Amino acid sequence: MMEGTVRSVLGVKNYGFIRTDRHKDYFFHREDFLGHWDDLVEDFEADKVIKVQFDIGSTPKGPRARNVKLCE
Repeated sequence: MMEGTVRSVLGVKNYGFIRTDRHKDYFFHREDFLGHWDDLVEDFEADKVIKVQFDIGSTPKGPRARNVKLCE
């Protein structure tokens, strides 16, 4: 499992990006997030640092974060 920080969330479009400590970004969709999407959007818009863990999947467009969950 990888760890990273949510770099952006586009709540209306239902996706965002996670950046790892190696400065690599991973796309994730609302369906990949294992939590309450609206809470994630609200925390991001409040400028909170959101640490997450995720698995890496692949798509025709490149790597994608899967099973994204908040770090405890």
